[in-house]
Amino acid sequence: MSKQARETRLGENEAMAVGRNIRVSPRKLGVVAGLIRGKRVEAALSELTFSKRRIAQDVRKVLQSAIANAENNHQLDVDRLVVAEASVGKGLVMRRFHARARGRGAAILKPFSHITIVVREREEEKKAPAKAAKPKGAKSAPKAKKAEAQSGEQA
Repeated sequence: MSKQARETRLGENEAMAVGRNIRVSPRKLGVVAGLIRGKRVEAALSELTFSKRRIAQDVRKVLQSAIANAENNHQLDVDRLVVAEASVGKGLVMRRFHARARGRGAAILKPFSHITIVVREREEEKKAPAKAAKPKGAKSAPKAKKAEAQSGEQA
């Protein structure tokens, strides 16, 4: 007898990657995760590549892993991928101490974090019929009448 297989929480058009025990606080990692949430994959990668934050390179590796999982394991089109979720969790906390005056000690907390990135292939968007473009300088009827009425009053 073995354990029952748990149901997958991902859809058919999704892929996931998890980065565990990343040496940064969840609060700082959440800021970087917020930068990429909801963006297209190419835009998210460029955002992380040129970010000044140190942890952005680790997040970029996890995002590239999610893209590779989508391409190789789920046969999804890389050009149509979007970052659907980027969630951050709390990991372990290393506790150190710093010697202080009069024989006391102060705690130093060194937190770790986990990040989960889910990429989703977006569906084909049906293009709405384009509205007829107005020529530049053309005024709509109500505004034109109002402008004529005001110019008639001034004359």
